[in-house]
Amino acid sequence: MTSPTRDRRATGFFAGFLLVALLIAGGLSYLASGDPDGLDTVTLTGCELSADGEPVAGTCIAQNAGDHALADSPFADYAVGGGEGTVGLAGIVGVVVTLIVAGGIFWLLRSRRPTDEQ
Repeated sequence: MTSPTRDRRATGFFAGFLLVALLIAGGLSYLASGDPDGLDTVTLTGCELSADGEPVAGTCIAQNAGDHALADSPFADYAVGGGEGTVGLAGIVGVVVTLIVAGGIFWLLRSRRPTDEQ
């Protein structure tokens, strides 16, 4: 049997962890760079780009690129419905879904102690 103090401490830790995770995902998402990452930059090496950043001439890997199968999904491009102002909301949903899935897996895999019969 666990002590009430230990249970409160664990609950406080997990509540604090959840709060920090939600603050990071929901708040710091707006500070993330909107510029392409390194992989995108490398795939454009050797091409001439149009005003909107699409390859128009040259030889680069990006000329063969297309949208992926989930490009129209609700959370494509780390935003809800493709809206630029919704990256924080997408981050919060990601944290909640991850914690639910991980919690479910841990709940299924937890060790079960035999009950003491008196």
